[in-house]
Amino acid sequence: MTASTQTQQQWYATIALPVPLRSLFDYSLPQTTTPDTRKQLAGCRVKVSFRSQTLIGIIINCHQTPSFDPNKIKPLDEILDKRATFPAELLKLCWWAANYYHHPIGETLYTALPQQLRQGKPGELTTTVWRLTVEGRGLPKDGLKRAPKQQEVLQHLLVHPHLRGDEIEARNISPTTLAAMIKKGLLEKDSTIEPPPTQAEVDNTLVLETPPNLSQEQQAAIDQLRYHQFKTYLLEGITGSGKTEIYLQAIARVLQAGQQALVLIPEIGLTPQTIKRFRQRFSCPIAELHSNVSESKRNQNWMAARDGRAQIVIGTRLAAFTPMKQLGIIIIDEEHDLSYKQQDGLRYSARDLSIYRASTLRIPVILGSATPSLESLHNAIHGRYHHLRLTKRAGSAKPPQINILDLRQKPLFAGLCDEAVKALADTLANGHQAIVFINRRGYAPTLLCHQCGWIAECRSCDAHMTLHRTPLHLHCHHCNAQQPAPRQCPSCHSTQLNPRGLGTEQTEQWLQQQFPQYPVIRIDRDTTQRKNALTETLEEVGKGEPCVLIGTQMLAKGHHLPKIALVVIVDCDQGLLSSDFRGSERLGQLIVQVAGRAGREDVPGRVLIQSHTPDHPLLECLMTKGYHRYARQLLSERQATGLPPFGFSALFRAESKRPENAIEFLQMVARTLSQIAPASRDIQYLGPIPARMEKLNERFRYQFQLKTSSRKVLQGILKKGVKQIDQHALTKRTRWSVDVDALEN
Repeated sequence: MTASTQTQQQWYATIALPVPLRSLFDYSLPQTTTPDTRKQLAGCRVKVSFRSQTLIGIIINCHQTPSFDPNKIKPLDEILDKRATFPAELLKLCWWAANYYHHPIGETLYTALPQQLRQGKPGELTTTVWRLTVEGRGLPKDGLKRAPKQQEVLQHLLVHPHLRGDEIEARNISPTTLAAMIKKGLLEKDSTIEPPPTQAEVDNTLVLETPPNLSQEQQAAIDQLRYHQFKTYLLEGITGSGKTEIYLQAIARVLQAGQQALVLIPEIGLTPQTIKRFRQRFSCPIAELHSNVSESKRNQNWMAARDGRAQIVIGTRLAAFTPMKQLGIIIIDEEHDLSYKQQDGLRYSARDLSIYRASTLRIPVILGSATPSLESLHNAIHGRYHHLRLTKRAGSAKPPQINILDLRQKPLFAGLCDEAVKALADTLANGHQAIVFINRRGYAPTLLCHQCGWIAECRSCDAHMTLHRTPLHLHCHHCNAQQPAPRQCPSCHSTQLNPRGLGTEQTEQWLQQQFPQYPVIRIDRDTTQRKNALTETLEEVGKGEPCVLIGTQMLAKGHHLPKIALVVIVDCDQGLLSSDFRGSERLGQLIVQVAGRAGREDVPGRVLIQSHTPDHPLLECLMTKGYHRYARQLLSERQATGLPPFGFSALFRAESKRPENAIEFLQMVARTLSQIAPASRDIQYLGPIPARMEKLNERFRYQFQLKTSSRKVLQGILKKGVKQIDQHALTKRTRWSVDVDALEN
């Protein structure tokens, strides 16, 4: 046989590997691979040798045309899957994400996989079962009658082939019972692959409770939804207007058609209340996918969704990549939330990714929010999204009364003025609950020497270290560096070290002294690090006893707290003074979302907003005309400046321990892009300039921005530019990334 004949008969697999290279790699398939097997290999995981390491890759396709010299192509080590881990639809979604966000396809696929699948563990959903051994099967029916629980296991297994974990739990059989039978040699533990659900199991999905009567606005919104076709719905409803009920009724329609639903939420802390609400309504399996789920459970849930066993998937940002056998609807709650945008690695937007996914599957996607992002609102105004509005609270709940407190020339106590303190006292005395919102954790953001002006600064970042009192230490919230708080100034040795600024701990301490007879509960990242800590705290608050909650924006994200009568926003001026072009948008969203926690049921709500600029035009617009008109005013300002959604941008970031390396790299980026498309009225370049925080974790950071008036033009420049930039030697000396549709300027 000639060498050419042998080459023609050889088949190769094109494989995506988790490496920072925008290339695919050819490996030869075993000669024993059958044509039927080759047809099913796309999306399967394989184990291959790459340079000096073994990697888990994903087969993209099989072919007979090698990309380079066949004699230099390595054979793959092992095919790990009998069927595709990545279904064709998910593979297509990842391809789109890699191309749109200009990220290596191998790393994009790796992002979508649970950790255990990345490590090469089995890709089939298995269940632990217990079977009788040969000796066990030889026992008579009453062979263990002196041990009732063991006898129960024996009787079951003499009739059925195995005993499953859920059956053991239902029968209240203890691990001790099973261990005793294993020790006697009567029982053995095994695992079995779970079969896909039968049609009877799917048809058995029922709604457990009778849905409540809908308001006219809710019913009108439900009536406008269309299933089995692609359309993006923007559900803009004030806080407490019943958006979740619309989600539930839309999902019920999808489940009754034998399809699945994907629900994205912005915050892990919202998962328990969302899961609880959905389980009260539906009897079908519901899978959670977020970072608080153990890796083994996440792996199981991911595969249950892929195989159609989990009919509802609820998760945070990464759940947008969940494979779904028969996806029928996607719901994105609090669609405006910034946490839907990944800030490192594959810098994708889960919202935008989901809209693209819905368009390819021809299914509806609902974006819900009381404070829609300007991009979504712009699309709704111009007819690209179908706009659904809920302007009234559900049931008998009324919108809270909102007042602005002028802080000028007034004494403050831990950030609170007299009127706010009196309102807190009255609320507690009336047996109600209150929220004090401070969007800064710790005791104080700065520790200052009164004698010489020394400030505690992070050695690794351009940032002050935050003072914490419980326990006492200095903490950089950017690089996570921690150190003991000094007792005297390192510069002049003075002991007059004074905290400056306000944090949640400081206000918590003062309020505990002011209201010793009532619980003062702090909710921020420091108090919720322990698993289930936030859930347990909110369950305690949900009992309705009078208390004060002090928290950061964790409290603003959709929590239903029915007994909150008062909300105090300690400082709303930060957003008004922000240099970020999104600062005003975020301020409006935060104020409305926090205010929405008050008066959600039968307790009248009141909101107090403290400000040193109470007559600011934007604040006045928000208070008098509401968020919708406020957002339209911001859109007018964005249009005049060509900022999103009226312009499109990509941000090149570079960082290095040597600042000159990052600057030189971005100068090369500027030259490369300018040669592809010279600057003009519609194409603008800015930079290189230092990042908002130039030094972070010992690395100097710079950025270069590309702005255009057309998304198509932006993608065309990036496609050519990134390819050329990748080949430049400077990429080896600098850590860099490209961020399409970046959240910051």
